[in-house]
Amino acid sequence: MTDEAKDAVRAAADRVIELEEELEAAGSASVDRAALDNARAILHKWVDEMTAVVVSPGLGRVTVVHGSGKLSTIASSDLPYRMSAPVRRHPGT
Repeated sequence: MTDEAKDAVRAAADRVIELEEELEAAGSASVDRAALDNARAILHKWVDEMTAVVVSPGLGRVTVVHGSGKLSTIASSDLPYRMSAPVRRHPGT
């Protein structure tokens, strides 16, 4: 990753933390290699444990269902579209 890209990532992470601080909610950013690798490992395990997923592109959200029935919602402008099945056209249209 270029220095410019690293700066952009750090600025985005810092902005999220600043917004959370305005709401008096603490946050932390993981952008260095070791912390990011650890966050990815935790996220992968969490995803591997899901039992269902609801993809809602129109709402910009993906809802993950775990075995206990607990729901977790991910708000994203692109993840639901990446996960959506392609629209199939009916023959003759």
